[in-house]
Amino acid sequence: MTTLTTQQVIDEGLSDWRVLIRTRILQACFETGSFAVGADLVAKITTVAEQLNHHPDVLLRYPHVLVTTTSHDVGGLTERDIALAQRISQIAADLGIAASPEKVGAQEIAIDALDIPAVRPFWQAVLGYAANPADETELSDPMGRGATIWFQQMDAPRPQRNRIHLDVSVPHDQAEARLQATLDAGGRLLSADAAPSFWVLADAEGNEACICTNLDREDG
Repeated sequence: MTTLTTQQVIDEGLSDWRVLIRTRILQACFETGSFAVGADLVAKITTVAEQLNHHPDVLLRYPHVLVTTTSHDVGGLTERDIALAQRISQIAADLGIAASPEKVGAQEIAIDALDIPAVRPFWQAVLGYAANPADETELSDPMGRGATIWFQQMDAPRPQRNRIHLDVSVPHDQAEARLQATLDAGGRLLSADAAPSFWVLADAEGNEACICTNLDREDG
């Protein structure tokens, strides 16, 4: 099955949903207001997922339900994800449950390495993570609890900068607000050269983090 570009997904007009990087997931947060209503939503999502034979990750908490979908077999988003998202949004609308797109997001820990094959096994073992057979630069929590780890290739040693930093993926329409909030909280903007794909920031002691969006990526 062919993967969809980010723009193709956006063009579908899925107002409840946002595309997040790096693994290209589609995510929505539904404000249920109670655990019981959330459980009812999850039950109906389960029925639809079985019908479509495409199963999202669902996190039920008071007072919201977070739903994430991607097509793992092709490493991206496909028409299956679009169909599932449309059905779930209709279910939520029928139940009178509103979505809060501004609340979705994902976190990754980026590790810069000169020799990725040499350091990746250490992190896989110490965290109990699983390798991604489709991407040798990525490790993930098999239980879906922890942030994804990904390894960024270094060309030369860099002793004067952090080699481990957080990548915070936010909806593209929330990036400016998150950036401003970070600056207002004492952050420093180190680089906007790659914006709106990502901005590099640092705290008062130089610890780095990137605010990332799905815009201006290679997938279009």
